[in-house]
Amino acid sequence: MSEKAQIVAALGESLLLVPVLLNEALAANDRAKYRLTLLQAAKSHAESPDAAFSHLRLERLVCGVKDASLDDVVGETVSGGADIYAMPHARDILSALKADLLAMIAPFDAAQKPEGKLFSERLQELSGAPWHGENNTVTGSAIAWLTSGEPASGDSVHLLIMDMHKALNRLQGEIATENVEGALAYGLRSKDRIFVDAFMKGVNRTSPLKFEHPGLGTTATRIGAKLVIQNDIGATDAHVLVVHVEAKVVTLTYSDNHLLRLLFFRRMFADWGVHWGEVRSLSDQAFEGGVYHLCVGSYRAHDSGELKAYLTHLGSRLVYLIDWNRARKRLQLLVPREDAIALLSWSANNDIGHLAFLKAGGERMIFDALQFVAGGTMTYGVTLAELLGREAAVAYLRFIFKVCSRGFQDKRSLALIRDEARVELSGYYHSAQQNLFDLAGNHASFTIEIADGIRDGLLNMSTAEFPSHLELISRRAKEWERKADELVIRARELAKQSDQGDAIRQLLEAADDITDELEEAVFQLTLLNPESMKAAIRVPLEAHARLLVQGTQEYLKAVENARGIQHSGSPEEMHDFLQSIHRIAVIEQESDTMERGVRKALVCATLDYRQAFVIAEFAKKLESAADALMHAGMVLRDQMLRRITEC
Repeated sequence: MSEKAQIVAALGESLLLVPVLLNEALAANDRAKYRLTLLQAAKSHAESPDAAFSHLRLERLVCGVKDASLDDVVGETVSGGADIYAMPHARDILSALKADLLAMIAPFDAAQKPEGKLFSERLQELSGAPWHGENNTVTGSAIAWLTSGEPASGDSVHLLIMDMHKALNRLQGEIATENVEGALAYGLRSKDRIFVDAFMKGVNRTSPLKFEHPGLGTTATRIGAKLVIQNDIGATDAHVLVVHVEAKVVTLTYSDNHLLRLLFFRRMFADWGVHWGEVRSLSDQAFEGGVYHLCVGSYRAHDSGELKAYLTHLGSRLVYLIDWNRARKRLQLLVPREDAIALLSWSANNDIGHLAFLKAGGERMIFDALQFVAGGTMTYGVTLAELLGREAAVAYLRFIFKVCSRGFQDKRSLALIRDEARVELSGYYHSAQQNLFDLAGNHASFTIEIADGIRDGLLNMSTAEFPSHLELISRRAKEWERKADELVIRARELAKQSDQGDAIRQLLEAADDITDELEEAVFQLTLLNPESMKAAIRVPLEAHARLLVQGTQEYLKAVENARGIQHSGSPEEMHDFLQSIHRIAVIEQESDTMERGVRKALVCATLDYRQAFVIAEFAKKLESAADALMHAGMVLRDQMLRRITEC
């Protein structure tokens, strides 16, 4: 307590001391938390001396502890065995910790609050425990007990600090003498109000985006040379922001029980040149996961205008931290984690926010919309990204964030917002269904490429470039077949998502027999000896190959017409579709005739039996490809006719 405060107390006017003592208590709270962190860090280093560690110098400076020798405590602490740790300044650290606790109790006594007596009794009971640091040693069990945040394990210094801090925040609100744009404040200088106003300008600009959610309560005061602004952000104990403004330097201390959210918070200042200290992860069973994280960021402004602009930006970012982790988890049911976090960053950068999305039902609203547009055919467990594709899913969710945020701000009904979500999703969903035909169309294109290669190989058989040309055809055929197989695998994955996906799977599995047979035909072609290819044999083979090229082209036309029918139901496209299917059936019949012509020519020719066998197998593969082509065409025809009759 300062000398002036002692005189006021002596005069019997203790109530006048409350603002001064409250500020001292808040400063003591910061120091006490630093000392507990110092004890934990020193013990951890002694247990793992080869691991990287922090001296906690930045944390010491931020909380106002001037003793620089404490920066050596972590590095010089050693284990003495039997749960004993030799720690420099251990006695002084623990003595100062107790003094900080007494300073935190003082404003309650001055304000004649019953909490003062309760906190004093708890401290008295705790003082009997072995945490005095005799001979600058301390036990590991004492450190664990001091820093415990688990109420089930009994009272601890850390629990006492947490409870007193909450009570100090309440007391701040009670004694506030002014309201600066929503911030409860006392003890401010005239210039302080300018910077508090700048901070609250940012808070108030974006706070409507939290809707009815609690949070963003702000207090402000001056403690010594620093303007201190505190914001509670949300309802979580570990989620707190404390801002110190001194001269043109703003130092913020941010704590969070979710590391991903802390990193997200830091990224919102990427354009401001903030210097961030290392992230400290501290054990505390009072918080989710038994740990919370802390970081310190320092920003130096060039002038008062830049300082105010930074404080406004800082205040405007806080609403995007409320329920951030819950929003991330809900979004990860729809899209991959990196897309979920990127979406939250986008919503913050564009002042849209995510709380309206949660208010509207979050992922449940999206799944309901999916069931609506898919006619109740959706399979449980399918994500939005799997159904629409990642880019389309993110684009749709951006729309959802906008329509939810603007809808609630404009007082639209939830039913109207959900209807807008359904209408927008319908366009994305039907586009995705059209994308399924892209798989079939791409697969058909590969069959054309392989068939073209076979035809070209036969036509160039008598040229000098035939061997190198044939090698190129073979290599390409293998690559095209591999890519066709990948499309079949993708179709099988999509089959889990909708009836349409299952139909494309059936079609591609049938069409994959075409590429398999054609690739086998290419292999047989590589075994042919050009000298054995008499005109009587080569002519029907060339005709056979040309038929297959025509057949694969007709199949691709049928797929593209089916896409158009799916989209518009055009009678002209249905006519063209059926005509292509009919042509494929005719080609299959002609292919049978061509294969018989090759066999007849082989019987009449005088050939090496090995070459005769290869030619026969080659013709057989071409005919099998034509059979597979007709089968795929019939599968596609049946699917389209079934869909039309069902409509």
